Amino acid sequence: MACCRLVRLRFCHNSCLALRSRPPSSSSAALSFLAVPSSPRNYPLSFCHVSSSSAQVDQHQQESHLPRSPDLVALEYADLNLSYDLDLGHVRIRQHVNPLSSSFSVPAQVPDWNQVFADPMLPLMVDIGCGSGRFLMWLAKRNPKVRNYLGLEIRRKLVKRAEIWLKDLGLDNIHFLFANATISFKQLVEAYPGPLQLVSILCPDPHFKKRHHKRRVLQKPLVGAIVDNLVPGGQVFVQSDVLEMALDMRDQFDEVDKLKHIDTLNPDISCDGEGWLLSNPMGIRTEREIHAEYEGAKIYRRLYQKQ
Repeated sequence: MACCRLVRLRFCHNSCLALRSRPPSSSSAALSFLAVPSSPRNYPLSFCHVSSSSAQVDQHQQESHLPRSPDLVALEYADLNLSYDLDLGHVRIRQHVNPLSSSFSVPAQVPDWNQVFADPMLPLMVDIGCGSGRFLMWLAKRNPKVRNYLGLEIRRKLVKRAEIWLKDLGLDNIHFLFANATISFKQLVEAYPGPLQLVSILCPDPHFKKRHHKRRVLQKPLVGAIVDNLVPGGQVFVQSDVLEMALDMRDQFDEVDKLKHIDTLNPDISCDGEGWLLSNPMGIRTEREIHAEYEGAKIYRRLYQKQ
């Protein structure tokens, strides 16, 4: 089984090498402080498969030897060389939690920034709902001495695993916190000594039922805290594979006079007719993004800049 998986990954890797490089976008200057040295990963269209059941997906994979989406995630983050043989005991990570539960009502303790970052005066990026943290680690590894990265995650076990990975990587410009962002974001960023330059909210839990919308991470107090603490020129990047969730985030940020969507500042930015960015400007896809695109879903992205 391990041998087969290795063959699949090598097949993916060899196929992707020919497709990775592409000429830089004419709009790259507008996304200057989002840019990273490496190009975004690209995969053959044949790697994407849409089906009505997981059984059909598995059967198709077995017949055509296509990689599974976890294999593509591992390939996307292969540069990190992370160990997946972690001694964490029995780990069961819940996919969804209720942020309104009393167990998540205690604000996270503000860390000693001098202890968690080598230079706490660097511009800060905060990823709200950072998940496993691999997305943020990839960025931190490529931007040493340029920016600090703070990942906030409400599932403690994911934070614990990220901390183990981080110790192996030895990075001094990234930190993870177990925190309910709706409660803790404001006090954390206000205590940070450097400028808040970028905030990302990527594929948050949509909490579909109307009575559960109050559980969504993006509420008006959080929107206000983000905008108030961003430096002029600072940016907010949001995305979701659920249109309803993407529209909710878009509507809340569109109401803020101090924010302008990036395509209004630079018409050369590639967007569709409704203003959704056509590609991820960060240079790396999130894990959820990889899984969703593998299943044929569209990713709805918006990028705002503070005036």
